[in-house]
Amino acid sequence: MYEWDFSLLWTYRWLFAKGLGFTLLFTVATSLLGLLIGLVVAFLRLTRWRFATVPVILYIGLFRCTPVLVQLVWFYYALPGITGITLSPSAASVLALALYGGAFFAEIIRGGIVSIEPGQWDGARALGMRRHEVMSRVILPQAITRMIPAFANQGVLQLKNTSLVSVVAVPDLLYQSQVITAETYRPLEVYTTVAVIYLLVLFPLTLLVHWLEISLARGK
Repeated sequence: MYEWDFSLLWTYRWLFAKGLGFTLLFTVATSLLGLLIGLVVAFLRLTRWRFATVPVILYIGLFRCTPVLVQLVWFYYALPGITGITLSPSAASVLALALYGGAFFAEIIRGGIVSIEPGQWDGARALGMRRHEVMSRVILPQAITRMIPAFANQGVLQLKNTSLVSVVAVPDLLYQSQVITAETYRPLEVYTTVAVIYLLVLFPLTLLVHWLEISLARGK
């Protein structure tokens, strides 16, 4: 029978902390960049200009329909060969995850905007508001409320997706666990500890998402 021994891992607590720091940093950075990309793409998606909508539809389809792991590897290994620009592991990871997240954020934003009743547009235009005023003062404030749970869910997914950046040697939590495993030969203890760390971070976030959904449903 396997004898568990977690005592060895205390020596590596700073590596776990460093890896968690990278994981959280990547989550925040890629979520914010993805949200910015998604906002721009969503507005382009809603325009009537075909020369703008066709490329963004292709972008959304490409990043939503291919595995994020493939995208990470492609940005790090293939993109420099095509463009001649060498990206660091961190830069390639941020770019891939931000574009991946941006495709999902774009659909969340677009869905939130189109969910607003047409009468809201008509009423605001009847008051003499211009299109950008209607969007900023009437539509977006209502749409954002409906988007919040989906934004939170996507943030949780972004955090879990950061575990994949270890394949390009970004020193996140999973990468540090591989280093610790190589030194201790205790993979069960190491990966159990990593699972517990992810659980401690993600479970409160999932509870927050659930609370937001209930609160918004009651608000309606």
